[in-house]
Amino acid sequence: MLIVFDLVGIFFFAVAGSLMAARRGFDILGSLFLGGVTGLGGGVVRDLILNESPATFAHPIYFAPPVLAALLVYGFTPAIQKLHRLVLVFDAAGLGLFCVTGTMKALQHNFNPVTAVLLGVISGVGGGLLRDVISNVTPDLFNPRDIYAIAAMFGGTLTAVFWSLELFNPVVVVAIAALTFAIRLASLKFGWRIPLAAGHWYRASPSAPPHDGPQRHF
Repeated sequence: MLIVFDLVGIFFFAVAGSLMAARRGFDILGSLFLGGVTGLGGGVVRDLILNESPATFAHPIYFAPPVLAALLVYGFTPAIQKLHRLVLVFDAAGLGLFCVTGTMKALQHNFNPVTAVLLGVISGVGGGLLRDVISNVTPDLFNPRDIYAIAAMFGGTLTAVFWSLELFNPVVVVAIAALTFAIRLASLKFGWRIPLAAGHWYRASPSAPPHDGPQRHF
């Protein structure tokens, strides 16, 4: 079950990475690379933290989703103005699955629930963080107008709760992933935010650089 959901999550993240490559004007090799980094990055970090050989290199099937994603984006890329919205949709889908599978794998290794949720968040946001850094855009993880990590924490926490209650099964995995997906997209649509690092009483000096770019609308 873990491998199946891992592969589906890798595919969603890889599509988001390849769409970002198309948006940035990369060639198809760049699309394959960025899709691979986005899809596989979080899982590799997760497995290294678990002190085991990354599943990516043990099972070649893990490289299939990024290849499929790059070919799919190459053949069916929509109008360029729609790419940003599609990146967000596929990224949210990958986040929903990876925060669940990352938490689940940590629990299988007898991690305590808090640490397992943390590892689930790292698994969920790791690939997207690498994608944004390579693409030279502000990572969603640090965007105050995006509850990226909060959505992953929510999904990971639900996973740990159902696991502790021994109610965990494939239906629960899909339900938690879908709920995390819906929360991420709802936050983008309705502009949900988390507090900034500085309190509301803080006022930046006129010479201080802006903290972010223009607000993104989903």
